[in-house]
Amino acid sequence: MKVVLPVSQLSLFFIFLLLILMPMVTYAEPLISEVRIGLLGHDVDGLWSGSRYEKGTDFNAELVFSPSWPLWGGQVRPNFGITINDSGDTSKVYGGGLWEYSWNNGFFVVIGGGLAVHNGETDDANKINKKQLGSPVLFRVSFETGFTMAKRHRLSVMFDHVSNGYLADPNDGLDTLGIRYGILF
Repeated sequence: MKVVLPVSQLSLFFIFLLLILMPMVTYAEPLISEVRIGLLGHDVDGLWSGSRYEKGTDFNAELVFSPSWPLWGGQVRPNFGITINDSGDTSKVYGGGLWEYSWNNGFFVVIGGGLAVHNGETDDANKINKKQLGSPVLFRVSFETGFTMAKRHRLSVMFDHVSNGYLADPNDGLDTLGIRYGILF
């Protein structure tokens, strides 16, 4: 399977990534705080998007970076990830920030936001079995909850939604839902 993003989309994504990563070079702590991998249901029906056109399973990998900022009892950290669909439907790369709150008993909750660049359809009425996402760059929101075991290993359920936020037409949106394993450094 080959995931190809047009050069203009990649340029926008790398500029966005550079803006996120540039402030991190001044920190003395390790760059990566956590690595997360998972299997996600692709274009899950009945969630935020409301309709299902695409199929398959998504393989997800995400880096959570070390610099953190306290906010509302939790920590805010930058993240970068990739989701690849095994059926040739929409795949994406994304980046942004995560707010995480952890309880002493090991449970945690994560809320994220940022941007995603995808290789799916934007507006092609001839592709009836594909999401029409309206824009090559999308907003991404995520929610994750899980449990930390042995202080380093995590198991969680993660949901994410990407869409253009009605800034373009059409705006089908795309939801994924699945499980992830994380390891803290």
